[in-house]
This record gives sequence, structure tokens and C-alpha cells, in this order.
Amino acid sequence: MIRYTTRYVNIVSLLITIIIYIFLSCSITVLKKIDFKLSFISNLLKRNIIQVELNSSNINQETKENLKIQNSYPNNTKESNWKISIPIISLEAEISEGTSKEIMDKYVGHFSETSKSIGNIGLAAHNRGYEVNYFKEIKNLKEGDEIIYKYNDFNKTYLVVKNKIIKDTDWEDLEQTEENQITLITCVENEPEYRRCVQATEKKEE
Repeated sequence: MIRYTTRYVNIVSLLITIIIYIFLSCSITVLKKIDFKLSFISNLLKRNIIQVELNSSNINQETKENLKIQNSYPNNTKESNWKISIPIISLEAEISEGTSKEIMDKYVGHFSETSKSIGNIGLAAHNRGYEVNYFKEIKNLKEGDEIIYKYNDFNKTYLVVKNKIIKDTDWEDLEQTEENQITLITCVENEPEYRRCVQATEKKEE
């Protein structure tokens, strides 16, 4: 019969404790990594994952969240006091909720996940090939050009600060900001993987 001394039992107990500790530590680390990955994936899905209808040169939102937002609006989502004007290129247009082809065939479309007033206002429109191509001249906008935006009683003038080309997967410029700004998005001719992005910030009163 094997006799276990107190020292032997203590050593075995210590080894078991160490093994359990290592196992739990590894499990926690793995769970944290999994949680991080799940959070990352969730954020990607919630962000502006906007699929572009390349064949129709149309910027369109396809995530479940965005579809849910758009579907909550009636078919005719134009508001009478929602407009944009850019004097330097003689643009005056009404704005409507959403960026589907049906909307942009008649209006400048509003990205539903962006602000309508305070913060970052995201708008999109055709620039060629359709009956109305409101953003056909925004490629010519330069720093300091004025963009006038009106939404009901919210009426502000913005000054262009950027006119650049972005990848069709790069939607950081549509994220909410503390600074009041407006972001215009349209397609780039013969470049289906790229978009033109014009950004303007609120004109400060002198």
C-alpha cells in the first residue's frame, strides 16, 4: 500500500493549483480575444458599411440597420424645407431621405445614419448619366467656396475645406463629428472603386 506523506500531498496540490491557474488564465485571454473580435465585427456591421451599386453609379446603403432606418420613412420622404445650394456652381436642389436610386433620380439624397443638423451631414447625388445630376460640378469646388444648407429652421453656410478622392470602402468621412460640417459624396467617372468626397465646415460669424 502506497503511503502519501503530507509533503507529497502539498506538492501535488500546489501543482494542481498551478495547472488550474494557467488554464483559467489562458481561457480568460482567449475569451477576451474572442470578445474583441466579436466587438470589432459588430462595429463594422454597425458602421457605414455601404455597398455601392456600381452598374448604376449609385451610392446605396445595404446593411440591415440602414435598411431598417430607410424603411421607417414613407415612400415620399422629401421635406419641403430641406434644401442645398452651392452658388459658385449654380446648384439648387431639394433633399430627400435615403440614397437609393429612386431618391437620387429626383433629389439629393441624405445618408440616413448621418445628422440632419448638428454635426456631420452626409449627402449624395448623381453626377452624370441621369435626368438629374446635381453633383456633376462638385469636382470643381475649391477651398473657401460656400455651401448653403437648410433643414426646416436650421440654416447654415459652410466653406469647402477638402475636395478629394476616396476608396468606395472608406466611409470615415461620414462619421459623426463635434464640429458642424457637411460631406458630399458622388461617383468618379470610369473609376468604380473610388468616390469623390467634398467636405465643408461651418462658416464662422465675423
